[in-house]
Amino acid sequence: MTLPPEYFEHVYGNSDDPWNFESSPYEAAKYARTLAALPRPRYARALEVGCSIGVLTALLAQQAEHLTALDVNVQALERTRQRLEQAGLLSGVTLLQRRLPDELPPGPFDLVLLSEVLYYLGVDDLERALDAALVRLETGGTLLLVHWTPPVHDYPQTGDAVHEAALRRVAAGTLRHLKAQRHGDEQEGYRLDLFERC
Repeated sequence: MTLPPEYFEHVYGNSDDPWNFESSPYEAAKYARTLAALPRPRYARALEVGCSIGVLTALLAQQAEHLTALDVNVQALERTRQRLEQAGLLSGVTLLQRRLPDELPPGPFDLVLLSEVLYYLGVDDLERALDAALVRLETGGTLLLVHWTPPVHDYPQTGDAVHEAALRRVAAGTLRHLKAQRHGDEQEGYRLDLFERC
């Protein structure tokens, strides 16, 4: 089943940076590869789902005319707001407290980034979330998925299961698969898959 908002209230209640996004060399390298994978230098309207405390958001905001960043947790969004304000990036970003799969903003977007977020969803919610993201992605738009692949005992899905669900939409003719990368190993690794909306 999909993890409830209370799960993240507990996580952020115990730490300002529960996954060490600010200090981890692993995260910094992953963010660099995420941005390097994007096929365009700039996007007009980007959507980041699951922005957490905004470390990647601040980087992504520099490659978008307008960025909409979502998270289910209000504490995480406040940390993101503070980070963007300090960096002088807040004017180009809209922050929204939203929950997958039913509360995505209407779009259209030319970039949708789903990084480290979809494995929190149950099987049915994952399928609905992917469909909802595609509806909001304009033709020719970029869909980028990045997820940790080792199993986590309290996550409903693995990163591999999430990406395989997206790849099924290639066979269905709604996406083109442009790039696949794996980094790290079975103990500490992630995969990146880049798609284009047909």
